[in-house]
Amino acid sequence: MHFLNMFFFDIYPYIAGSVFLIGSWLRYDYGQYTWRAASSQMLDRKGMNLASNLFHIGILGIFAGHFLGMLTPHWMYEAFLPVDVKQKMAMIAGGACGVLTLVGGILLLKRRLFSPRVRATTTGADILILSLLVIQCALGLLTIPFLRPAYGRE
Repeated sequence: MHFLNMFFFDIYPYIAGSVFLIGSWLRYDYGQYTWRAASSQMLDRKGMNLASNLFHIGILGIFAGHFLGMLTPHWMYEAFLPVDVKQKMAMIAGGACGVLTLVGGILLLKRRLFSPRVRATTTGADILILSLLVIQCALGLLTIPFLRPAYGRE
């Protein structure tokens, strides 16, 4: 059990991050013109600004929180920030960013599905990716209430 815990929480995040960065770099170098998303902004702007801004601000906050949370060693903050306070801050800030992302993602998905002009240019992959992001965000938000009892156990 110790090996699985160490693998999934100490080793695997670095493997996943490396595959993401190296894969993105290679895709950009060797398939530069395949790296695009079909824009639907000109087809229907109604609600686009709100949904897109909520989604992207939330995603950037989630990315920054996970990045800082994974790469900041305990010794850097334990002298002035107790672990339970750090966890509470992460849950509140992460929850807020997660809600922004979820609401924005749902609005973008609704627009993709129910706006006739946007729907005409939408591919199955667009809907699949956006649906997976919304589901992943919802699952991440569902973990917050279950983490709450962990305060003070370390």
